[in-house]
Amino acid sequence: MVLEAAGKPVRLAEIPDPEPARDQVLLRVLACGVCRTDLHIVDGELTQPKLPLVLGHQIVGKVLAGGTRYEPGARIGVPWLGWTCGDCRYCLAGDENLCDRARFTGYDIDGGYAEITVADERYCFPVPVGYPDEQAAPLLCAGLIGYRSLRFAGDAERVGLYGFGASAHIVCQVAVAQGRQVFAGTRRGDEETQAFARSLGAAWAGDALVGPREQLDAVIVFAPSGELVPAALGHVRKGGSVICAGIHMSDIPSFPYELLWGERSIRSVANLTRADGEEFLALAPAVPVRTEVETFRLEEADEALDRLRRGALRGAAVLVP
Repeated sequence: MVLEAAGKPVRLAEIPDPEPARDQVLLRVLACGVCRTDLHIVDGELTQPKLPLVLGHQIVGKVLAGGTRYEPGARIGVPWLGWTCGDCRYCLAGDENLCDRARFTGYDIDGGYAEITVADERYCFPVPVGYPDEQAAPLLCAGLIGYRSLRFAGDAERVGLYGFGASAHIVCQVAVAQGRQVFAGTRRGDEETQAFARSLGAAWAGDALVGPREQLDAVIVFAPSGELVPAALGHVRKGGSVICAGIHMSDIPSFPYELLWGERSIRSVANLTRADGEEFLALAPAVPVRTEVETFRLEEADEALDRLRRGALRGAAVLVP
């Protein structure tokens, strides 16, 4: 499924099978998660994709050929981070997610909205045993970004998750398993999603703009809505933090300094490192994380993206052959 220009639907196309270069493996795609980042690319909010482009960066695939790390037939996962330079100040400091020359799957590199793809094996992960393909796919971005965001929340005991979609429903399970209290913020009146959050162990679920009665230690904002940032600042205690987990967000409106005062902080989460992937994919089966997915055929990718745009999904959307 090819994106030819921002603002246009992805279209079904026959293109030549890719050839694996050095350090790359050729993969048959078994499942590919549909991420809000894909939607930001389609809608033109991320402005420098390779075009034409095959989207998709939550790929579970079977190795067909190439590389040296994985045997043919191995099931591996391909995440958003597709390549880094290895020698810039960020890479050398262990912050490869900030590499200025990084290349990203489904943005700079053709991704997994396809039957066949290639990926740099150095940035791939073995898929945990016991996860069906479609349930493993959301772990590779929604899960990883959620996990990195939760790490930035430190030892926060009362954690808000604002925007309860693919990432939040995964990290909610991790946080509850760690003994934290989770407070799930949704659109006003979204009783179905609120009930879903409570079923996963959330202590409270309600309107994110209003927030719970309790002061929170941290809020992770997954929804791409800038108005949630000052709202979340008003919900955290002194010394608390607001973590913005998305790659794109609408403008944050102005707010009085008193919301930030008291050593509250705002920070963003950018991409992921391979260490994040190794840690989270070892942790997920131990929780155990169970992903809620709705599957779509490859040719239904545009429908899946539209459902995501309208907030009409529970959990994660995943494309399957």
